[in-house]
Amino acid sequence: MTAVLPADVFTPEDFSGEHTLTARTLAEFLAVEVDPKAAELESHNFPLVRALLRRLGKLGFLGVDIPEEYGGCALDIITSLLVAEHMSRGSFSVGFGAHTVIGTLPIVYFGTDAQKRRYLPGLASGEIVGAYALTEPTAGSDALAARTRAVLSEDGSHYLLTGTKQFVTNAGFADVFTTYAKVDGERFTCFLMDRNTDGLTVGSEEHKMGIKGSSTASLFLDNARVPAANVLGEIGAGHRVALNVLNVGRLKLGTACLGAAKRALRQAVAYAGERHQFGRPIADFGLIRQKLAEIAVRIYLLESMVYRTGGLIQARRRDPGAVVESIEEYAVECSIAKVYGSEAIGIAADELVQIYGGYGFIEDYPAARAYRDARINRIYEGTNEINRLLIPGMLLRRAQRGRLPLSDAIRQAREAMLGADLGAADGGPLAEERHQVELAKKASLLAAGAAVERFGDGIQDHQEILVRIADLVIEIFALESGLLRALRVQERGQAVDVKMDMARVAAHEGLGRIDMLCRQIVVAAVEGETLRTLLAALRRFLRYAPVDTIRLRRRIAERVLDAGGYAGC
Repeated sequence: MTAVLPADVFTPEDFSGEHTLTARTLAEFLAVEVDPKAAELESHNFPLVRALLRRLGKLGFLGVDIPEEYGGCALDIITSLLVAEHMSRGSFSVGFGAHTVIGTLPIVYFGTDAQKRRYLPGLASGEIVGAYALTEPTAGSDALAARTRAVLSEDGSHYLLTGTKQFVTNAGFADVFTTYAKVDGERFTCFLMDRNTDGLTVGSEEHKMGIKGSSTASLFLDNARVPAANVLGEIGAGHRVALNVLNVGRLKLGTACLGAAKRALRQAVAYAGERHQFGRPIADFGLIRQKLAEIAVRIYLLESMVYRTGGLIQARRRDPGAVVESIEEYAVECSIAKVYGSEAIGIAADELVQIYGGYGFIEDYPAARAYRDARINRIYEGTNEINRLLIPGMLLRRAQRGRLPLSDAIRQAREAMLGADLGAADGGPLAEERHQVELAKKASLLAAGAAVERFGDGIQDHQEILVRIADLVIEIFALESGLLRALRVQERGQAVDVKMDMARVAAHEGLGRIDMLCRQIVVAAVEGETLRTLLAALRRFLRYAPVDTIRLRRRIAERVLDAGGYAGC
């Protein structure tokens, strides 16, 4: 395995002046135009949502991913992720995301020139609003099991769609729906369906636990007449549209969770400074500071991962024809961002409620809504369970096709297991942590390799093992991203102390989780002498000297309190 160098990764410290200006402009718009209207937006004021989308369209924020010839701005993926991060404003961001990502990108990536000219200028300006209709009452995570049928009319001019689509975001006011049906009951195909389509009925709004201000309803299709010209992509290739758009959606969802977690931390810091108990602000207490540091560390890792992934995608998509291929290449990283991000905001929102105490349970304060809104992130864009199964599944398929040298990596790990010397850290900042993470990769390969060797193709029936392999991949990508970012910042001569502290805390605590996961996988996969040999190897690979993470967390919390949140970290 070739070690990744700090210079190989994109980090937030690499943002250009244009990136920073775009983020600042959007933040100012949201602070003036959206935040004061939060109560109105929560009450299903959909005309207000549309008006705000049109204003964002005039500023260019709806067209970031749309080519210029179709009314967009065609900006880079980093700008697109920055918009997703700063847009994270509860219900409004859900409508914005459904419009700009899953409602628009299918046409950008797979539309014909005629389809792009018909829909993209309006989507970029906000004059028309997009939505995405994939889920069905009996086909959620298993989307390819959809029952909606499409039959070509006798004259060949239309397809007649019959079925039900569920949980459609923006359904109450969208103008165009990207939807899916099986042509002749077999070939899964994507269609563009206008709101005024004969045979289409939009159901009533769902009463949701969170993101209450967003529109969520069902679509009922009774021989809905969709022009044959509105087939998006190829007949029978709807899965390629769905999966690639969901990959982008997962990366952007993880990035939106990043923005929400930063906001939760700001609110937690502000309240902890104002709330006094026992004669002093609760921000002075160690247990409160521990919570603040925990949120900050998770934000740091998530931020490092999503922008590293954005940099990888951007490097491959310089050729406009390679956009879809670049997304497919980094589908694993997109799933990682979704899982880690949705769970990070879940922890941040939970700790926000805890810091607010009793007031966190009262709807008049911001913690309650943040907590409710955060919960959906682990469900949509593919549940976290599905994404955890996708991660090892994609890696194994790539290995079988010769695109990933997994067998060679496992062989090298086994050779290292038998070797007398595992090497040593090279010296310099975070050298010991980097060395330990490289050894953790070998330990993870040993554990995963033992499971694959034991169960073969039947491993798909051992989901408990697959999700643990996925968690190993997530942990290592997170730890490595945090370490590489800190080293890159250090090499550039920028302020790095708190980043070093966060990277060290994450590495040392993450190694403990990796140790546990590897042992669980190995014990489930092998027995007897082989088990004893592998457990001994894991002890060698995962032997590390503990550091005082309590002290490091105190320093991180101090920096967070001084900055009023994550800003400056």
